[in-house]
Amino acid sequence: MAWNEPGNNDKDPWKNKGGKNQGPPDLDDLFKDLGNKFGGIFGGNSSNGGKASKNFSSIGISIALIVAVLVYVFSGFYTIKEAEQGIVLRFGQYTGNVEPGLRWKWTFIDKVIPVDIQTTRNLPASGFMLTQDENVVRVEMQIQYRVVNARNYIFSVTNADDSLSQSLDSALRYVVGHAKMDDVLTSGREVVRQAVWKELEEIIEPYNLGLIVVDVNFKDARPPEEVKDAFDDAISAQEDEVRYLREAEAYARGIEPRARGRVKRMEQEALAYKEQIVLDAEGDVAKFNKLLPEYQAAPVVTRERMYLATMEKVYANTSKVMVDVDGGNNMMYLPLDKIIQNQSSQSNSVTLQPNIQQPISNSSSTTTNSNRADRFNSGRN
Repeated sequence: MAWNEPGNNDKDPWKNKGGKNQGPPDLDDLFKDLGNKFGGIFGGNSSNGGKASKNFSSIGISIALIVAVLVYVFSGFYTIKEAEQGIVLRFGQYTGNVEPGLRWKWTFIDKVIPVDIQTTRNLPASGFMLTQDENVVRVEMQIQYRVVNARNYIFSVTNADDSLSQSLDSALRYVVGHAKMDDVLTSGREVVRQAVWKELEEIIEPYNLGLIVVDVNFKDARPPEEVKDAFDDAISAQEDEVRYLREAEAYARGIEPRARGRVKRMEQEALAYKEQIVLDAEGDVAKFNKLLPEYQAAPVVTRERMYLATMEKVYANTSKVMVDVDGGNNMMYLPLDKIIQNQSSQSNSVTLQPNIQQPISNSSSTTTNSNRADRFNSGRN
């Protein structure tokens, strides 16, 4: 049944009897009733009053205080990780550092800022830059750094990482601006890297950032896309030049030892030939010294013997045979079997020609051969 329906004794929730006053209740009276109810719990005036209410109020206050103290104590515990170092601020003022582990601080009084001091961080830098010879190149570089002083890292500058980034960009543009494009793109990359590292350390040193640069990596350097093909051809030509130089050096290193070997062999052969000629000459001299006394003792016999020995050597190397006939014409014939045998040993194809025995009918030749026959006969006698 609704409160305002007939038969409800004209009562409503707002304590308006008779239903004459239909407005909202008085808020002061409502809050007063609530205060009286809760006041009895914490020792306030209540309808029951007395000593029991006071004891109950003291216990409630003690429990509230104990809970508040426990919450405050436990809220002060914190942990610093192994790779971190804590910066302690007391009322905003630096008081010291704390090492890794479980720590406690005064809540609302101390503030601890953890700083990672062991992790190596990366910071990239890139952009289009103007070189000394007024060419534009795009350079990409990356540095690795870590924190070595947590206090300086937090308080020396507003943002140490941002300051390092700006310093890197300034150092990179300064070094590239004082270098030639070919050095940046090809042969001078290591020089540029070392120069950027040195310039960066000089820039950040006065600011005491609490950072140390571990390494600087020169990732890439390339010309603008509009002229990339021409630069690629130039770099390819330089690489071909280096390759050809290396091949030439390798060829020179291979040829030189062989040439020196040939020179050494020719020197040895020349020395051997010299030794042979000297020994032959000494043998001829010794032979002449042995022959001279014999010649002086019997000149005719020795001369004839030397003549016959010489002719024997001469005719031993020819295929023609001279026949000396007493009282007749001298004859010369060619022994075909000996000629064929000599020619077959020298080549596979042999051309044969008919041998013609030709009598020597010349009177002067007959007279010469006759005289030679007399000399042969006198030699044999």
